[in-house]
Amino acid sequence: MAATMLTRADIQALKDYVSAPGNFGQNQAESTVRLHVTHSNLKAEFIELRMDLHMTVEAVKLKLGTHCGTLASDMILHLKDGSGKLVAILAESHRKLGFFSPEDGWVLHVIDTNPNSLSARGWLEDTSKVQKYVMSDADYDARENTYRRHKAQKQKDDPEWTAEKELCMRRGMPYVPSAQKEVEEDEEHQAAEASRLSVGARCEVNPGGKRGCIRYIGKCAGLPLGYWVGVHLDEPVGRNDGSVKGKRYFECPLGYGSFLRPDTVNAGDFPEIDEFRFSDEDEI
Repeated sequence: MAATMLTRADIQALKDYVSAPGNFGQNQAESTVRLHVTHSNLKAEFIELRMDLHMTVEAVKLKLGTHCGTLASDMILHLKDGSGKLVAILAESHRKLGFFSPEDGWVLHVIDTNPNSLSARGWLEDTSKVQKYVMSDADYDARENTYRRHKAQKQKDDPEWTAEKELCMRRGMPYVPSAQKEVEEDEEHQAAEASRLSVGARCEVNPGGKRGCIRYIGKCAGLPLGYWVGVHLDEPVGRNDGSVKGKRYFECPLGYGSFLRPDTVNAGDFPEIDEFRFSDEDEI
């Protein structure tokens, strides 16, 4: 027999049918009821559960216990209607839930009679009451690949290393120590130092003795306030291509550009050198 091919219209109609209220996943069996659950030790109405009307009161208590931490033997159940009026106390363990004719939206209120229950005194809602695990320094130091070990190694290589400094390097930005930040809140910071330099002049950058040509002098959006010098380096020891955060200040190949404070740049007769003896400090 040839297979029947469904058209797009047939498939969409099937999807609409499945997702429509009352069908498949949205269906509620006639023997189930949706009840809200509240608890004497918990502040909020904490859950809505579907209960089978054929369940015994004991089975209902056991199911509730898995959600609220109260043992069935410590539980008194009150059934309330939608307005909050008490309908029945579910005291007979063998009695079926359906005996009480609950309706969707009614409330099962759990009263916990055990003062040492998991739910008592806010233990299930107030995390500040939970004892936290605290690792000793000795145990932490014995672990590998920790931040403390990473920091120690970095500071061994660079005594002035900080996490902020490393983030600046990774982002291609100049690192400004915290002690200098207050000084550099002035928009004219190092204006005098910048005035002795000129675009097109050969220069040497220190520390490090890197050489190149000055291509830009001025302020840079995205960098700390004050004046900056853009240098096209002779060797690919820079960190950019003459741009900062998408804004271009001069043209050069990637890795040849660097932005530095004017006081680190000396202009003069500095011809190109072949020796590779550079440092990455105070630049991007």
